[in-house]
Amino acid sequence: MTKDGAHVKSAYEILGISETATDEEVKEAYRRKARAYQDNMTPQNSRRMAELDAAYDEIINSRRNGPGGYASAGSSLADVRARIAENRIDDADTLLEGIPNNGRNAEWYFLKGTVLYRRGWLEEASRNYRTACDMDPGNAEYRAAYNNVASPRGGGYRQAGPNGMPGKTGCSVCDICNALICANCCCDCAGCDGTPCC
Repeated sequence: MTKDGAHVKSAYEILGISETATDEEVKEAYRRKARAYQDNMTPQNSRRMAELDAAYDEIINSRRNGPGGYASAGSSLADVRARIAENRIDDADTLLEGIPNNGRNAEWYFLKGTVLYRRGWLEEASRNYRTACDMDPGNAEYRAAYNNVASPRGGGYRQAGPNGMPGKTGCSVCDICNALICANCCCDCAGCDGTPCC
């Protein structure tokens, strides 16, 4: 972002809105133009879409980091949630990291945990979810996310499964032992080691 504000002004022009637009009007303008470009994805519209994404990010970042921005106003972080829903994980993380330490509330830690979870970094995600739960113990959303990561079902190595949900992928030590015992029994009974079992 340029300090003279000229770049921010051009970002508003790209979205076709004024600098006094509300956050919801910014989002609606972005969605409307994005749909129009995506419905007719030509090379020119692909460039326009990239320009639109950059303009939207510029506006959001300038509002977040500027005087009286989201960080100081205690935003609900709806824009970060929107990025996560759109699977724009890097963008969501960039917005989160732009918030100073003294502006990081329970929701910040929950969303940071979600970003880490989507990347497959489950230990770090669990720590952030736990912090969110400690800061806001009555929040069911934070507690459910923490429980999903902290208590995986079925044992085994914890990593993100299909659709980013925790699941059992790979083998646990018990699975390996059971397979070896089974293989040993099969080989003995088939006489593969030269000694019949009966």
